[in-house]
Amino acid sequence: MRHPEPSSQASKSLLRFAPLAMILVLLLTGLLLGWHRYLTLDYLAEIRTTLKSFAADHGWLAALAYVLVYAIAVAVAFPATWLLTLAGGFLYGIWVGGLLAATGGSIGATMLFWAAQTAFGEGLRSRADGFAGKVAKGFEDNAFSYLLALRLAPVLPFAVVNIVPALFKVPLTTYVAATLVGILPGALVYASIGQNLETILADAAALDRPVGVGDLITPGLTLGLLGLALLAAIAPLTGFIRKKLAGRNA
Repeated sequence: MRHPEPSSQASKSLLRFAPLAMILVLLLTGLLLGWHRYLTLDYLAEIRTTLKSFAADHGWLAALAYVLVYAIAVAVAFPATWLLTLAGGFLYGIWVGGLLAATGGSIGATMLFWAAQTAFGEGLRSRADGFAGKVAKGFEDNAFSYLLALRLAPVLPFAVVNIVPALFKVPLTTYVAATLVGILPGALVYASIGQNLETILADAAALDRPVGVGDLITPGLTLGLLGLALLAAIAPLTGFIRKKLAGRNA
């Protein structure tokens, strides 16, 4: 029986970390260029007219650039992607802006999921035993419902929810579907705020003060987030009921 060459095994081991290395390169590039200094509410307010003109002049290319920037921001775990969702709502309105944001977010989340799964997934899964093994099996058996609930009610940081499923045997198609469906409602909520950004800025200017995050908290946002929490509670319950019914009919 022929065994793989040590050099071949080493190459495969290194290749496992290639996607993660690419994301780290993107992160370091962004930090060195100071991208994080520009992704702020004040800066968005400052350049909003320029962004509006760029989107109007370049059409679908501008929309594609927006999705790409959003995907990279999510892939490198930028903590304030909601600002990009606001920008999407401001530039394209609630429906198109929300859909573009959800698309970019899903692509970026999938990039991070794939990188984590390739680098660490198999090794960590092989060490899961006892309680950890039961949690892993429960997640794998109800992957769509579990992941959808985590997406709808962001009780954990977005980056954490992107990575955790990579440690279990969650199919890529299930991950992508649950991610897109799960983040779209929230994207629409924040895009609706972005659509009214000019009004929010005008109200802050009338009070002779800069706009703050508190100005974004409206009754509509509160109701939207409560609705997401309700949907998050329903998602795993629906999966549980469906599983029970399938067991009875078997």
